[in-house]
Amino acid sequence: MPPAARLPIVAIVGRPNVGKSRLFNRYAGTRRALVDDQPGITRDRIAEELELAGRRFLLVDTAGLEPDPEEGLESAVQAQAEVAVEQADAILFVVDGKAGLLPEDEAIARALRRSDKPLVLAVNKVDLPGHVDRVGDFHRLGFEHVGAISAEHGGGCFDVLEHLVERLEDPAGPSAEAGEDEIRIALVGRPNVGKSSLTNRLTGDERVVVSDVPGTTRDRVDVRVEHEGITYTWMDTAGLRRPGRRHRTAERGSALMTVRSLEIAQVALLVVDASEGLTDQDAHVAAEIVEQGCAVVVLANKWDRVEEGDSRRVLDQIEHGLRFLPDPQIIPVSALTGARVKRVLPAVREAAAAALREIVTADLNRWLQQVVSMQPPPVDRHGGRSRAVRFYYGTQTGTRPPTFVLFCNEPRAIAASYRRYLENKLREAFDFRGTPVRIRLRPRSQKGSQKRPQAKGEARSGPGRPRNREGQGRRRGRSR
Repeated sequence: MPPAARLPIVAIVGRPNVGKSRLFNRYAGTRRALVDDQPGITRDRIAEELELAGRRFLLVDTAGLEPDPEEGLESAVQAQAEVAVEQADAILFVVDGKAGLLPEDEAIARALRRSDKPLVLAVNKVDLPGHVDRVGDFHRLGFEHVGAISAEHGGGCFDVLEHLVERLEDPAGPSAEAGEDEIRIALVGRPNVGKSSLTNRLTGDERVVVSDVPGTTRDRVDVRVEHEGITYTWMDTAGLRRPGRRHRTAERGSALMTVRSLEIAQVALLVVDASEGLTDQDAHVAAEIVEQGCAVVVLANKWDRVEEGDSRRVLDQIEHGLRFLPDPQIIPVSALTGARVKRVLPAVREAAAAALREIVTADLNRWLQQVVSMQPPPVDRHGGRSRAVRFYYGTQTGTRPPTFVLFCNEPRAIAASYRRYLENKLREAFDFRGTPVRIRLRPRSQKGSQKRPQAKGEARSGPGRPRNREGQGRRRGRSR
């Protein structure tokens, strides 16, 4: 597959708390970046592919630029924002019209003017017609195009972006489209287990802010890397806590974005801290992965801190604590040293392939006949009578996760333990390791036969024409 042309990048920059993330959400059409009155809440670059005026491009939201950042975490954040500006093909410089022109804006403007890239100045918080006079002072910054916008209400937002996009150079070729040769991977886990360090190690690029401070990553960070003809989109996410432990607005929003990442990911990399062992929080995150139906690979990070004599015990403890997961590969790795990181991509490919695997109906029914004959389901003794449970046939109805419908005469009589037996045998026979499998039981439609009362939550019919209770009532009424 020939390499796809790189999409042009438009970076939204400005000092902290001028409304960059709210503007980003306005363009993306979704609450994709965290918004809060607390300055500096955006920590990492996040990007969204958009199309405007017939042009496709990546819009990147950045952390607030400060001329003199402090040492430590704030310095790392500023470095990420500066890299985003360097990589951008055009810059949307956002200022706060309500606060007026500040020395920090002037310092940032001087730095941006040194670039020959297309640049538009957007004066935000011009929410009412009477606020237009707020724009006047910003003409002193010397930019050719200055536009008044309201990220809160949408006024003028797309005018300034369209003006900027029109000044982009033509791309070298067609934009990359998500397809069969792309795998989306969400790195998830509780805070401070090393997800961002692993993202940087796996992608070979210092794209994500790394710090010892728990909760450094707040937004989802997407990094696209091509390897051997396959595009991998790595989605580094904020650490998930149990809902009762999410107190701050930023943390609650981060958790929501992590769940959304799992919804679109093909594979989740569950990162646990091997030096601390598996915790209840890790199990909670794992349960969220299963709930979203995502294939999973477990990475036991910080393996360099595990004593050699404890390695087997640690792996057994992780495996036992995550026994409800769909038989995932567990790979001990070290983001610090890079140990065993090369094993991750093959495991990701295998899990992604399992999630997309389709089983021929004839093979599925041969399997069903075999496993039921090996261990027949328990006899249905409902209502004081005994009745043998019979399976008729099955079919696959979906992938990601693989979903199957099995038709039998008494779905209510199938115990949870027998469902697990069917799922385990299905996973074993067709190599569904690492991906959840959904099995739904349905009664077979028998035309002309007396139907038993429908159980709550049970499908009204199997294959064939759907039945309509209201329509049946009308037909009975006419017959009388």
